[in-house]
Amino acid sequence: MNSLIGQFDISDDRIKQIVTETISGADDGELFLEYSESEALMFDNGRLKTANFNTDQGFGLRAVAGEASGYAHSSDLSEASLLRAADAVSTVKGGYSGTLAAAPARTNRHLYGEENPIPSPSFEVKAKLLQEIDAWLRAEDARVRQVSASLSSSWQHVEIVRADGQVVRDIRPQVRVHVSVVVGDGDRQESGSYGMGGRKAFDDFLVEDSWKHAAKEALRQALVNLEAIPAPAGTFDIVLSSGWPGVMLHEAVGHGLEGDFNRKKTSAFAGLMGQQVAAKGVTVVDDGTMPERRGSLTVDDEGTPTARNVLIEDGKLVGYMQDRQNARLMGMNATGNGRREGYAHQPMPRMTNTFMTAGDMEPDEIIASVKNGIYAVSFGGGQVDITSGKFVFGCTEAYMIENGKVTQPIKGAMLIGNGPDAMHRVSMIGNDMKLDTGIGMCGKGGQGVPVGVGQPHLRMNQMTVGGTRV
Repeated sequence: MNSLIGQFDISDDRIKQIVTETISGADDGELFLEYSESEALMFDNGRLKTANFNTDQGFGLRAVAGEASGYAHSSDLSEASLLRAADAVSTVKGGYSGTLAAAPARTNRHLYGEENPIPSPSFEVKAKLLQEIDAWLRAEDARVRQVSASLSSSWQHVEIVRADGQVVRDIRPQVRVHVSVVVGDGDRQESGSYGMGGRKAFDDFLVEDSWKHAAKEALRQALVNLEAIPAPAGTFDIVLSSGWPGVMLHEAVGHGLEGDFNRKKTSAFAGLMGQQVAAKGVTVVDDGTMPERRGSLTVDDEGTPTARNVLIEDGKLVGYMQDRQNARLMGMNATGNGRREGYAHQPMPRMTNTFMTAGDMEPDEIIASVKNGIYAVSFGGGQVDITSGKFVFGCTEAYMIENGKVTQPIKGAMLIGNGPDAMHRVSMIGNDMKLDTGIGMCGKGGQGVPVGVGQPHLRMNQMTVGGTRV
């Protein structure tokens, strides 16, 4: 695609001049330009329910002065619009005299090429595939009562212009496939779901083996839940499966390690740098450099190259995730975690792909070590209080463990705890670290961004479980 700067009705040099004058006297800032395309199809209840295609473009101009920032955005790529934004943004510099921070380091790495996943396959092929998924599931099991299947894709081109005239560009493709199933037996109904995706084309996901795997997994989970008994309430040893259960780590620990919460001392981890915040053996990493992963970017939304950042090492807190503003105010380095939903939003410290690294235990050994506990295979929604670290997560697939064996499936299990405390309760770490299948979305401050999560099998001792059976 052509340069986004070239979409303005003025020269590149004039744009850079306006940006330089706007940010002069501030500590930092940038012009963020975005062009995006997105498509979404949903087949629900036997018919194509929605089909959307959207394009959007615009800019966001920012100047940062100390803890304050001025921000203005527009979808109008004209000199007049940019000048109005500059006037608004410049007010943050009133009475302020800052020293402009050095620009981010450059990188020759490019995680993604120019390929846009939206045009291929065609709309007709995608719609037919969704219908085929629906028909296959209904034919597979007579207990299937409802099927929802969706395909979504996006393609984003961003450019970041800094006060020194430096321009950084990034291309960001994204696709996702999702299947959910409702099964019934008499008056009882239960659901299951499975999703997959990444920053690549649809090719690997739409082959028959792939979409059938997704459909089978959604159906399997629904049928497991159809046989599940009410979860007990009490205190149990918990075994978490590998992969998607890392969403609990993301919420209960990851957000607490973002720079803004720690600078403002509103995180349960504030002031604990260098201290033991988890059991020995626990190492937590945020890595935005892994190709094709949902949270991976060549550069973040301030132009800083993404990196592999170790946050907790052998149980000790060794790092935070930082954007440029919070890093500067805390006397630290930016880590490539300045992210924003789009041009209408300011960047803030956000996770990319956050996971716990592998240990040395076989998953079967971990399960066999538990006399009376719960095996949590998948999570749905959850809530976390960043300040206290308290969390509640609902299990969408879970089982009892009795005398070292996985037995009866249970439903309605809620895992309740405190992030820092829960990390100290990790007693066994599996050798099977796995990332999620490419479905994560993270909300913060009204903004949503795609992320990845992951972990190996874990044993956590004596966790509180909310359930309906005492």
